[in-house]
Amino acid sequence: MTPARVFSRNFDRPDAHTLAGYRATGGYDALRRAFELGPAAVAAETKTANLRGLGGAGFPTATKWGFIPAKRPGPVYLVVNADEGEPGTFKDRYILERDPHALIEGMLIAAFAIDCHTSFVYIRGEYIRAWRIFSAALAEAEAAGLVGDRVLGSDFAHRIVVHRGAGAYICGEETGLISSLEGKKGWPKLKPPFPAIKGAFGQPTVVNNVETLAALPPIVQHGGAWFAGLGTKTQGGTRLYSVSGHVARPGVYEAPVSITLRQLLDLAGGVPDGRALKAVVPGGSSAPLLRADEIDVTMDVDGLRNAGTMAGSAGVVVMDDTTCIPEALYVVARFYAHESCGQCTPCRECTGWIFKICGRILAGKGVPSDPDTILDVARRGVGTTICAFYDGAIGPYISYVEKFRAEFDHHIRHGACDVRGRSG
Repeated sequence: MTPARVFSRNFDRPDAHTLAGYRATGGYDALRRAFELGPAAVAAETKTANLRGLGGAGFPTATKWGFIPAKRPGPVYLVVNADEGEPGTFKDRYILERDPHALIEGMLIAAFAIDCHTSFVYIRGEYIRAWRIFSAALAEAEAAGLVGDRVLGSDFAHRIVVHRGAGAYICGEETGLISSLEGKKGWPKLKPPFPAIKGAFGQPTVVNNVETLAALPPIVQHGGAWFAGLGTKTQGGTRLYSVSGHVARPGVYEAPVSITLRQLLDLAGGVPDGRALKAVVPGGSSAPLLRADEIDVTMDVDGLRNAGTMAGSAGVVVMDDTTCIPEALYVVARFYAHESCGQCTPCRECTGWIFKICGRILAGKGVPSDPDTILDVARRGVGTTICAFYDGAIGPYISYVEKFRAEFDHHIRHGACDVRGRSG
């Protein structure tokens, strides 16, 4: 399968991060086109495109925009989720560093469509280089009249504020992100009300991912039907896949969402050194694991959901036959135990409990009931918390144990790993 070039079209151009470099390939022409079409038509093209959120939930973008009340007393805000804290995911960083004006243009198009005049970019605190490059691009755009009182000489005004996060995974959840943006502790909020009704600073707010917004200039320029035609029946276009782990060529790959996981691994050169594929995490650490015999599945939201996992943030982590699955779960469980915000008792207690059990198994002190306890504890917490953090964490808890139960049992019986060349 030949990779398409929608998001990565400028990645190999050394000057693409500059305004001159971006404009040399037609940059900001789509924004002019959006002004010609009008807000309603831009939203309609986005709906036709079958653009779904590319940050995790996969919610239809135009539908989310449509939740903004038609009549409201105050402003509407656009918040860009550039936190990208999902382990195994690094594709938004490529956009921020290599093609930042694609995000700025996409933000302006989205803001125009929802009648928004102030937006915020919440960028991961550890992304220092990305923050510097994006901030420089924004300064160029402001100096050129692309951001400010009269965008491109029109009557549309828009201001963009860049806000750096402090390194909390929970702030990838939209209400936790908004809380942090407001200067408060990054704790998720109960919904309803949803951000579209009461979000940032109490005003209607749309939260979109970096990659989602970067799709808008090509959609406006070439039409929603064109973008929809690149994907599947229920999800249009291509997306960026972060591929890491045991592959010959780790990195970011762009491909239509109709690509299968097997084809994507082939793009990355497959498993090196003659090793056999063991398992793949297809959508970031919270996505349930797929065995080597389960990778003939399309990488769109619905294809992966039907396979019992999720597309998530498209962070693909590959494991060959040297991988100790109990050790892999220990690493994931340690992350979730550390990153739980602690607001909800089931999440706070269960993530820590499961982490301790995994550590006990690896230390050779596990008991036969431990795998069943992990499964029981994981399932009891489903649907009992304010946000989806814990519901995401159970993906690896359950899938790692159920699909590789024999490895856990071997660790418990023998106090060691049965994977060749590895010990517990």
